[in-house]
Amino acid sequence: MCGVTGCLDWAADLRTRGTTVEAMTETLACRGPDSAGIRLTRHAALGHRRLSVIDLDGGAQPLEADGTVLTYNGELYNHTDLRGELESLGHTFRTRSDTEVVLRSHLQWGAEAPRRFNGIFAYALWDGRADELLLVRDHLGIKPLYWHAHATGVLFGSEPKAVLAHPAFRAELDAEGIAELFALPAAPTAGHGLFRGLREVRPGHLVRVRRSVTRETRYWQPVSRPHTDDPATTRRTVRELLADAVERQLMSDVPLCTLLSGGVDSSAITALAALAREQAGQGKVSSFSVDFPGSADRAPDDWRTGADAPFVKAAAEHIGTLHTTVVVPDDDLLDARAAVLRARDRPGWGEMDASLHLLFREVRRRSTVALSGEAADEVFGGYPYFHDPAARTADTFPWLHGRTTPAALLRPEVRAVVRPEEYTAEQYRATLAQVPALPGEDGTDRRMRELFHLALTRWLPPLLERVDRVSMSVGLEVRVPFCDHRLVEYAWNVPWALKAPGGRPKGLLRDAVRDLLPQRVADRPKSGYPSTPAVRYTQVLTDRARELLADPAAPVFDLVDRETVRLALKEGRPLPGPRTAPNPVGGLDHLVQVDEWLRAYRVGLR
Repeated sequence: MCGVTGCLDWAADLRTRGTTVEAMTETLACRGPDSAGIRLTRHAALGHRRLSVIDLDGGAQPLEADGTVLTYNGELYNHTDLRGELESLGHTFRTRSDTEVVLRSHLQWGAEAPRRFNGIFAYALWDGRADELLLVRDHLGIKPLYWHAHATGVLFGSEPKAVLAHPAFRAELDAEGIAELFALPAAPTAGHGLFRGLREVRPGHLVRVRRSVTRETRYWQPVSRPHTDDPATTRRTVRELLADAVERQLMSDVPLCTLLSGGVDSSAITALAALAREQAGQGKVSSFSVDFPGSADRAPDDWRTGADAPFVKAAAEHIGTLHTTVVVPDDDLLDARAAVLRARDRPGWGEMDASLHLLFREVRRRSTVALSGEAADEVFGGYPYFHDPAARTADTFPWLHGRTTPAALLRPEVRAVVRPEEYTAEQYRATLAQVPALPGEDGTDRRMRELFHLALTRWLPPLLERVDRVSMSVGLEVRVPFCDHRLVEYAWNVPWALKAPGGRPKGLLRDAVRDLLPQRVADRPKSGYPSTPAVRYTQVLTDRARELLADPAAPVFDLVDRETVRLALKEGRPLPGPRTAPNPVGGLDHLVQVDEWLRAYRVGLR
């Protein structure tokens, strides 16, 4: 996995701008610690940082052929099949890398090439013959790609920090950015990059930049059609698609492992990986989990049904993995906050990001690639809001029903400009208008299709962004088999009664993989990513919030009402946080991190 960046400028000779492109590229060194490269042409400059996973010796980038230059971040899981097809069409290859397959696919099929890809990818391709730049992102948006259009061209990068390194771009926050940060932190608008003027290539889209026009077009989305398979065939198909996705994603020339939480999702991925390795005559799978001191004593809630440790142990022993539990103490979490802010380029989820960073840092000491169970809940309906009648019928994003967002903290004059409630309602309506409807479908199945669309397009993207940015900050590539677009396409059309037989959350998935797992793991209720029960972490953040209240120049209070925060701390009330899962420290984390971000990135307000 890698980092890509660069710029296009019709009014400049970029062959003289190597220093700027090198600076942009260097910001992505964590994504690609193994090597770097840039390619300068008259109007286009491309930079690349490489994390070597496939063809360690032959995959250097940017890669050039026939007047076309590619800087690519991703893994193409069907690159062997495509290579054979391209060779039959007369193409010859100099490397074993999937990068060359992507390049030659574009030479053969042009902008239609991404439709043929199975994988995770985000890349920029400069076609010097047509004076055209393509920015392309994978089907579900697993790999990120940001871009900024200016008067004479565009800037782009895997992360905002690469674009921020260009002197033409300034870190500014406007009304839409404030709304994204405070009203919709758990449902960000597709394509919005938070900073003013920064866009994100949307999942399943490509951006075509020519001299006269810049146009973003969709190349993929699930197609709604009647589901005709019976229950047994549906279970078998889900199992086959998932097994094939896992087997393809075991492709690696470097050490690989799995992330194992003891839930059905990660356990299924781990079990299928172990089975595939056994059939290939390879060794045992290494697996990793995260835990905290005192986690076993934490009371269950709607999102955490109990400690992971007993289920992790049961799954690891049943599957036969080489397992490691990473225990994260409070002080390490506090120390990791600055690194996580720099990784995400925006306020995130506080201690939950910090613990993920520490887990990934430890995993990276032994593996370069990890398989994750992320996205199963969005694909198969595992979250509580899928099963809560009030949330399902609410006229808003279901996970926001009955919740208070950080927008409640905004100063009155800021609120008047941002209009957080109106913004949220507008975004909800706009998202529903994009649902690929099935003619004649009504009632429960129609509403559930809307909920799955909301989950896949508004809930899943921040989760994928979090995993990518935090993992790549330590040079770890995380793969997500449940995001295989073939599996998503199939599950998209399975009626709710088959996805949740008997009302069981993810019942279809559980039944499809039940023979691989211990019964207690296969039937374990949904339990979200753990947060620390530590008292010290909360106390330190409380002290920092009080320091901010005493600081008349604290930038966060240009946005947030100081007295609202002061009164909440005085009365011991938790502040509303960016996540919908219960987390008493989440609001404090958000407040402090917004202030740290405004200072560190010198964010101006517009």
